[in-house]
Amino acid sequence: MPELPEVETTRRGVAPHLLERRIKAVTLRRPALRWPIPEQISAELPGQRIDAVRRRAKYLLLDAQSGSVLLHLGMSGSLRVLPQGTPARTHDHVDLLLDNGAMLRLTDPRRFGAVLWQPQGQLHELLAGLGPEPLSADFDGAYLRRRAAGRSAPVKHFLMDQRIVVGVGNIYATEALFRAGIHPARPAGRISAARWERLAGAVQEILAQAIERGGTTLRDFLNPDGEPGYFEQELFVYGRAGQPCKVCGGTLRAADWGQRATVYCPRCQR
Repeated sequence: MPELPEVETTRRGVAPHLLERRIKAVTLRRPALRWPIPEQISAELPGQRIDAVRRRAKYLLLDAQSGSVLLHLGMSGSLRVLPQGTPARTHDHVDLLLDNGAMLRLTDPRRFGAVLWQPQGQLHELLAGLGPEPLSADFDGAYLRRRAAGRSAPVKHFLMDQRIVVGVGNIYATEALFRAGIHPARPAGRISAARWERLAGAVQEILAQAIERGGTTLRDFLNPDGEPGYFEQELFVYGRAGQPCKVCGGTLRAADWGQRATVYCPRCQR
């Protein structure tokens, strides 16, 4: 599934093509993806101008006058800006036709993505209750320590809880815990203030680096220009079970906690 850096890469790629453009028409080739596509997408969007292209967690929002289109890429979705009239392929499900002859096309082979509607002045239920953005000033070690007080859940599960902090999925949680030297199964309530600061810093550093390099190419993700991201080349532990640790040379181990594959170094992480 595209994680926060991949979604942010997509936002940065499509935003210059969408801002200040009016939506001329909407083409829906399916009535639903993961959920039904609301009728407002076809009824209200045509004629409206896109005033902002935002990201909240792993969702993209296209802000117009009467509301926002809420997009989620699911397991394998992608967005492309193409010339209008580009023939649609089997998995090209939604087109937003712009007033300059271009269009935004959503492709989603597995149909786990979403195209939803958030009326002006309202907050969609999928966005309610989300934690802070990991690259914002609201996220630091002190915040994590407060939220973790008294919790026995493994720190990796805690870090991936979207109510705690948004957008830190399996790949980047695994890498951040390795960089901070924290065992992924350690109870969240038994981590010192200094180690929480290291972990918060590691999360921010890794996400920023991944965004700079265009995200992580795993299975289906391509950036809006059709090129793969390159952060995968810098992964230290994720997907490397049984291989030597790049720091200590020991063998990386794999475990399955909570139906999430986790790779870690038993020497470097405590």
